[in-house]
Amino acid sequence: KTTGKIFNVKTGTIFENTKISLPKWFMAIWLITSHKKGISSYQLARDIGVTQKTAWFMLHRVRKGLESVNGIELTGIIEIDETFVGGKNKNRHISKKVKNSQGRSFKDKTPVIGMIEREGLLVAKVINSTESIHLTSIITQYVSRNAILYTDEWQGYNNVRRLYKHDFIDHSTKQYCKGEVCTNRIEGFWGIFKRGIIGVYHKTSKRHLHYYVDEFVFRY
Repeated sequence: KTTGKIFNVKTGTIFENTKISLPKWFMAIWLITSHKKGISSYQLARDIGVTQKTAWFMLHRVRKGLESVNGIELTGIIEIDETFVGGKNKNRHISKKVKNSQGRSFKDKTPVIGMIEREGLLVAKVINSTESIHLTSIITQYVSRNAILYTDEWQGYNNVRRLYKHDFIDHSTKQYCKGEVCTNRIEGFWGIFKRGIIGVYHKTSKRHLHYYVDEFVFRY
């Protein structure tokens, strides 16, 4: 009482400082988590009777609540891969094409790393680049030192090979499986993630991409 601040049952939750009724919040949470590939703010706004701006705000608050599942320690056999989120020059109008943006350029794309246990859990994070310093840092943060890592041939994993038991497949020679060594599971997740971005959200900004990553990790 002496702080002069307002406290109620919503303080410290995703419902704090909103005038949206709790029944609408609960309905929104159910709708958001029930759609396998996500729900747009326009669709959510129509379904629960709010404006598109309010629905967008609610979606981000719910995604904020989902981030807790995207940060556990992984053990056992771990498949690791990176992907890039952003437009392709071949799909752009000639006036909007970005020069020298092919391959691993970050001019118009944002890198994301994914790490998945065999028959287990998943962690995916937006990263600054796919260079060795950034890949090594994020892998050691979320993967147990007793784990076995399977990756592709990208040279950014060179330092990881000195810290973990590690094997890789060489996509440059069209090798996609070597015994039990493959990255099919994490590549399958990228397929679900990309279909959700392209088919439902259409476009995401680098500023908010980590929220969408958390959402799809939770769905998976």
